[in-house]
Amino acid sequence: MKTLLLASALGLSMTSFALADTAVVATTDLNLRAGPGSQYPVVGVIGAGQSTMVKGCINQGKWCNVSTGSEDAWAYSDYLAMDSNGTQVVLTDRSPDAGIAVVEAPARISNGDAGAMAGGVTGAIIGAVAGGPVGAAIGGAAGTVAGGAAGTITPPPQTVRTYVTAHRTEPVYLDGEVVVGAGLPDTVSLAEIPDYDYRYAYINGQPVLVDAHSRRIVYVVR
Repeated sequence: MKTLLLASALGLSMTSFALADTAVVATTDLNLRAGPGSQYPVVGVIGAGQSTMVKGCINQGKWCNVSTGSEDAWAYSDYLAMDSNGTQVVLTDRSPDAGIAVVEAPARISNGDAGAMAGGVTGAIIGAVAGGPVGAAIGGAAGTVAGGAAGTITPPPQTVRTYVTAHRTEPVYLDGEVVVGAGLPDTVSLAEIPDYDYRYAYINGQPVLVDAHSRRIVYVVR
């Protein structure tokens, strides 16, 4: 009975008990969120090339429940890669028989998470982030992950970080995850930074630096 109650609390489907956790690697610096969606607060980050364990993914969705060692979180499958018969494949593009458990999104969030979301979310998702590294980040050789940080810049000076955090803009929520190389739709306004080449916006709860011409994210301010 305790096992059944625990499964219900975690929102996991019963199929997850029949499948083992699967090792994956991040193809770029990737946010870990408190829930399966871009509106949930960021609770951590997986560095490019670092590994974690996937407990399962939402059916017909791109959010996967991962274990960080101390607690569970959610990550976007476009930027996770797994081994498939000696070849690295993007988790989103896995075959149906890859052995990844199907999990359900939590039916409800805790009061703490609700407060965190209410404090950061001011509107519904208005669009989508254009894909970042995804498949291009997977190297040709088996077991190789490369190029996840393509388009990144040297970390900005402290004056830029201070300006961006002190001059918050209206947050925008887009479907997907904010990673270096991802593109923003034209509907997202970009704010200028004095004496600096890049602009910025607050996307999915995080400030990002953006190339105004390509509208590609060049740095995620963490």
